[in-house]
Formats: sequence, structure tokens, C-alpha cells
Amino acid sequence: MRIEIRDIGADGAENHVRLCSYILEASEELQVKDRPLILVCPGGGYSFTSDREADPVALQFNAMGFHSAILRYSVAPAEYPAALLEVGSSILHIRRNAKKWHVDPDRIILIGFSAGGHLACSYTCFYGEEFMTKKLGASADQLKVNGLILGYPVITSGEFAHRESIENLLGKQASDQSLWEKMSLENQITENMPRTFIWHTCEDDLVPVQNSLLLMEALIRKNIPVECHIFEKGGHGLSLCDWSTQDKDGFGIEENCRQWIPLVKAWLNYYLEEKRSDAVSND
Repeated sequence: MRIEIRDIGADGAENHVRLCSYILEASEELQVKDRPLILVCPGGGYSFTSDREADPVALQFNAMGFHSAILRYSVAPAEYPAALLEVGSSILHIRRNAKKWHVDPDRIILIGFSAGGHLACSYTCFYGEEFMTKKLGASADQLKVNGLILGYPVITSGEFAHRESIENLLGKQASDQSLWEKMSLENQITENMPRTFIWHTCEDDLVPVQNSLLLMEALIRKNIPVECHIFEKGGHGLSLCDWSTQDKDGFGIEENCRQWIPLVKAWLNYYLEEKRSDAVSND
């Protein structure tokens, strides 16, 4: 495995902002040459990036046969759109290195948890806007991602908002009502959104499950393929749901919710097989 750490911060970002890439080595023994890459955005309420949703998650996808990378993005006191631009810089860096790393540039997938889910989803909503393309000097095609995975995501800034996340994201801009409303992502969905996988729990008392339900409904209205799993039990921030991501207070084990991992693997394999079939038919 090749491991690379790169500073990726937007203007004014602090030194902790970095992209850590875990690239599986190419092998003549294997039929697969160019692998998909999963880019991980950990949660943390836009005040930190959680270790529990970083390395353990990335390595889980490596074990499935994917390249992975973790973005430790800007958090408060940095403000919107710093983290969003850092996602874009990361996507460009991955695509520029696609040949060297044996990454399939048409199979780059974002995964985000909690506030990291808000970041990942907002990126898929806004990557084509002029403030993104102009600042990053790239086209929308260069910035797009090909799939979206969300775990218990912050989505809305309305009735079911996790207000602390939105306040941390906007900082001094939080009094701007139009910007606050723009952060309600269920109202920002376009036909350009990628295929999406979502999971959440009914018992989440920090980021209500309505966040995922609102997003699912909005995606369906735009005819975006979406798969959503709502588990009955489990609080907020479960990550891999087992001992490996249990927090220091003993929270984080929820046996039934562990099913999101084989479910997302099946979703990815179905989607990627479909992409491969399309590529063969186009040839």
C-alpha cells in the first residue's frame, strides 16, 4: 500500500488540513488495474474531524478492494466555503494522480458522516457553481464525483437542523438568512447529483432521522437513484458500529447497524458493475 499525506487547505486554513491517501499497489497477478477511490469526510459538527470516522472507515474500504483517502478539512473558526473548496482540491489532486495511482477517474465516490455528510452532500450540490469552478480553476466535469455515501448526515438547516453544525460552518456569516437557507440541502438538489446511499437510525437524538428522509425525498423528486436504510436502534455517531470504533466512554457498538457495511459493499459492487457494463457497451 502506498500512503501519501498532502496539505490541501484552502486560503487561510490551519496546518491540520490535509489529505491522507491509502493507495493499493498495482499487481500483475490481478485482473483489476484501475480501482475506484472512496474519499472520506469524517464528522465532528464542523468543530473537529473525528478519528472514529477516519482511518477505520478508509481501511474498511481498502479491505473491499478500493483505494481510499481521508480529508481532514477546515473546521471552526474557518468558515464556509473553505471546507468545500478543500473537497474540490482533493478531487482534482486525485484525478491528476489517477494514472500513477491506478485510480479510475470516473469512479470517485464521496462518503461523509454527520457534519462530514453535510460537507459531502453540499459538495455534490455546489461543485458546478461559479464560485467553485473559478476559485479552483477547474471545470465542473473535473470536479464532479461519481457516487455519494452518507452516514447519519446533517442535511437540513430547518426544523430538524443540528443547528450547532450549521453555526460552526457559517461562523460570522450565520446571520445571513439566505446563506443559512442555502445550507438546507434538501432544497438544493439538482439533476446532476450522483447516485446516493444513505443510512441513519430512528433513535438518533442529535441529528434527527428526518435529515435523511428529507434528502431521500428530494433525490426521488429529481429521479436520482437512491438507496436508504433506516435502522431502529442506535444513537448518533456509530461509525463502523463495533469495538474498533467504540469511543472512550463505551459508546458505538450496535450490532444490527453493522449491516450498513455489507449493504454499501453490495450497492457499490452493483453500481460499479453497471458502470463497467456501460463502458464495454460504449466500446
